[in-house]
Amino acid sequence: MKLVDAHCHFDFPQFDGKRSQELAIAAENGVVGLVIPGVRRSDWGRVQSTAQAFPGLYYCLGIHPWFVEKSSSEDLDALKAALAKRSELCVGVGECGLDRLRGNMGIQLPWFEAQINLASEVDCPLVIHSVRAHDEVHAALRRANWSGRALVHGFSGSYQQASKLVDLGCYVGVGGIITHPRAQKTRDTIARLPLETLVLETDAPDMAPDGVKPGANSPVYLRRILESLCDLRNEPVGEVSSVLFSNTELLYGQSLW
Repeated sequence: MKLVDAHCHFDFPQFDGKRSQELAIAAENGVVGLVIPGVRRSDWGRVQSTAQAFPGLYYCLGIHPWFVEKSSSEDLDALKAALAKRSELCVGVGECGLDRLRGNMGIQLPWFEAQINLASEVDCPLVIHSVRAHDEVHAALRRANWSGRALVHGFSGSYQQASKLVDLGCYVGVGGIITHPRAQKTRDTIARLPLETLVLETDAPDMAPDGVKPGANSPVYLRRILESLCDLRNEPVGEVSSVLFSNTELLYGQSLW
């Protein structure tokens, strides 16, 4: 069994001093790699150095909607320059997107649109943060004539919203939320979507599974998310894990792991 954490903030300080141990435990549970998203220019160096320090780790560069109001056009220029000379470990643009619960979506939208266009220019997958903004994300991708690969991470919308995004070439990130019995809408959506549209993620240290202390999430819980998914869909672990691994390779690139 080979599992990949498609979205994990492994560069965050919560993992300082224990990354080797976390990866070793995760490996015992089938985790062979993970992808670290970038959220703002000041963090890009840390994201890159974390990925370089361990085998099987890759990264993305982007500007998260929470930080756009404190960013400038120079940061966007820097992102374009960094992607133009990116290393083989850089596999995507993001984390970018829209968040209705934090910040001003009117301000966030031009930043998201700029990063959609940039991902198209450099032919990289797009890693999307979408909180109560799935319809707006879909509309932005449609306006940009998006035809590439994208991950809508931490999805928690309806089946109809997910289906529209999948129709545009998006994969849907499956994380710890499906382990929470109260998340019925999301659990129903994930159960109904084609398996070929899903990838596993933790969003660690956030988006903790049921019973895990908030802010204490880790790649070590990826296997638990997989098992919850299999229970939800009533499908065998071996078959599901194989398809999800293939999906992740199709998203980020073949033969990375």
